[in-house]
Amino acid sequence: MKKRNSVAIGAALAFLASAATAQPPVEAFANLPFITDPQLSADGRHIAAVQSLDGKPVATVYTVNAPAGTRPQVLGFDGWPVVGVRWLKDDRVMVIVKTTTEVPTWMPKDQYTFFRGLSLGVGDDKTWVQLPSGGLIDGNRDDPDTVFMPLLSGRFGLYRVNVHTGNSSVEQGGGNGTVQWIMDGTGHVVARIDRSLDPATDHLLFYKDGSFHEVAQFYSGVDSDFGVEGATFDGTSLAYETHDASGHRVLQRFDFASEKPGGVLFSDPRYDLAYALVDEWTERVNGAAYMADKMEYVYFDPSRAALQRGIEAVFPGKDAHAISVTHDQKKAIVEVEAPDTPPTYFYLDRDTHAATRFASQYPDLTAADLGTMKPYPYKARDGLTIPAYLTLPPGKPVKSLPLVVLPHGGPDERDGIGFDWWAQFLANRGYAVLQPNYRGSSGYGLAFTQAGLHQWGLKMQDDITDGVKQLIADGTVDPKRICIVGASYGGYAALAGATFTPDLYACAVSISGVSNLGRLMTHETVIHGRRSGTVEYWDSRISGDSTQQDATSPALHADQVRVPILLMHGRHDTTVPYDQSEEERDALQRAGKKVEFVTFDNDDHYLTLAETRIQMLTNLERFLKENIGE
Repeated sequence: MKKRNSVAIGAALAFLASAATAQPPVEAFANLPFITDPQLSADGRHIAAVQSLDGKPVATVYTVNAPAGTRPQVLGFDGWPVVGVRWLKDDRVMVIVKTTTEVPTWMPKDQYTFFRGLSLGVGDDKTWVQLPSGGLIDGNRDDPDTVFMPLLSGRFGLYRVNVHTGNSSVEQGGGNGTVQWIMDGTGHVVARIDRSLDPATDHLLFYKDGSFHEVAQFYSGVDSDFGVEGATFDGTSLAYETHDASGHRVLQRFDFASEKPGGVLFSDPRYDLAYALVDEWTERVNGAAYMADKMEYVYFDPSRAALQRGIEAVFPGKDAHAISVTHDQKKAIVEVEAPDTPPTYFYLDRDTHAATRFASQYPDLTAADLGTMKPYPYKARDGLTIPAYLTLPPGKPVKSLPLVVLPHGGPDERDGIGFDWWAQFLANRGYAVLQPNYRGSSGYGLAFTQAGLHQWGLKMQDDITDGVKQLIADGTVDPKRICIVGASYGGYAALAGATFTPDLYACAVSISGVSNLGRLMTHETVIHGRRSGTVEYWDSRISGDSTQQDATSPALHADQVRVPILLMHGRHDTTVPYDQSEEERDALQRAGKKVEFVTFDNDDHYLTLAETRIQMLTNLERFLKENIGE
């Protein structure tokens, strides 16, 4: 395989791109990615993608090898941001959109986020129809008109859907508690999952001779991580996630013939399975991805394994893999990423072995604009090793740097080595950036995650504190110029850092963060019900003890804060309620503390719009300059 810089795709991808500048402004980092998730049609004639237009995500469809200057087909809906695309047939693409909608006053909360699927015609037929679901179970490749989708209508049923009209009919009605359907990629049902709540159990049922029968039961409560991903690439078994004896998340098989577990497909002694790799045309599992320091990809399908080896040989040391492949596997789109390489897409022709670069998510950034990122593991005060990553500003000596601590959200998530637009913006502005995977993070086995249970504001916060103190001891950072910044759980950690370790930081920034744990738990209980899986999960993470909740809620201890705090929150946030930041603001003002509050009027929890990201980074840059310098 060889790389080429010429543009082999005739579609004018550059028509939406902006020109690069000598010194990247905020917009170079904060604008929505120019293009994400480009997907080849099965015949290789078209590419569908999510793309930024006027600061909003829209769907685009390009024709491969179209005449120069040909513009793509663009689909955008006012108030419906596009969150994904998926090919249904060679001439139909599914566009997934989301909307935050106000609901009647009698419902538990005043706003809900909904996802919808739209079927868009390409080529001569550019009509679109609304689909009954945004989920796809089986593309039914050999049928030009129909696919299979799940739909909750009384029971969670399986529906046959016409992609040209949107009309649907019941294929299977589902049983009591049905939560998942599994098909073989050719329009045939092979299994389903039924869930019971007391005790929390998933029942695996195989479909044979026109009826379902149960073959296994699995615990489905908090931290179960049981989940069927689909049939294996060879069609002989199901691939499902579970924990092994060491507590790491693995991928195993459940054989159709013996109706028993058939061995491990993927496991790693240090890291969890991140997700199964699924063939986009058959829905069959052909590999596994896991994150060591960077993402790694292991394929079971020999053909895809050979393709991955070739990609890694061309892009050594980078996170590189095929994100879309034609049905005959002769054409592919390869995504390449590294800390100094924003996700970049190559069009690969396996007949000619040419990999042609055609787009980058952040076209206005160059490697010279970006900092270096390295692992920075350290010991917590109780001896636990905390994996972490340190991004250093380009062109600066590694000594007495101003530091931004950037704990991730979740908290059941983790950071790794790769391009991070937020961290790289901070590094570009001269700050070192620490991203700790504190206990409670995912990816390192169940024991590491469960070490964070009921430790919000306690040992989880100590882990962050200990990383900062290690950087101070190393001489890497200036102890008087440290700010803690985060979103969602990271926003909580920022507020907890300013409140419970007030001498460590010079400022704090919380974006869509939690400030009152008891109030959050009450909100979740009202919305979902006391016995819901959501409330069970948050009980396991936060602790149902009201005394501990109060003791670790920053809004209830605003008098301890000694540094300026910047709060930012989306008014349409349906994940962390907007009033969590309002309560923190009011508490700080009553205590006579310095606080600013910025509202994102048109956005939700996830910084969906470019205007929000620009507003966020602009205020963050100003606030950091005022409090820890440049």
